[in-house]
Amino acid sequence: KYINLTLLDSLKKRLIFLEEVCKQLNLENVKIEHGRAEDYGKNNDFREKYDIATARAVADLSVLAEYCLPFVKVGGSFIPMKSAKAQEEIADGKKAIHILGGQIIKQDTFELLDCGERTIINVKKISSTPAKYPRASAKIAKNPIK
Repeated sequence: KYINLTLLDSLKKRLIFLEEVCKQLNLENVKIEHGRAEDYGKNNDFREKYDIATARAVADLSVLAEYCLPFVKVGGSFIPMKSAKAQEEIADGKKAIHILGGQIIKQDTFELLDCGERTIINVKKISSTPAKYPRASAKIAKNPIK
């Protein structure tokens, strides 16, 4: 079975690198998008269209959930990987995940060689994300859903 993959990033430099990686690996069905998650998450061409969304560990779980859950269709999953403070982030992020239409259904913690503990969290999308999310980046950063 084929996988269709969409890579989204606000920095063109990273996308150029990812485009080259995809070319070198002969990956097909990869769509590369240059833009911000908070903009694309409101765009009906991308909103609630994906089975799975994930992100680099660029923010705490409640912030990542606001950026990612709007992309996931009901029945799909948001699957972030977190480091040492995962349990604290999970506790702090449950409200945001619930408001955004998700529910944590599983977490797996393991040791990554020479990098320490990591936790992969499976957040199931159980209802649509309210239309007001994601908010503007400055609002998300200044006032995360808690």
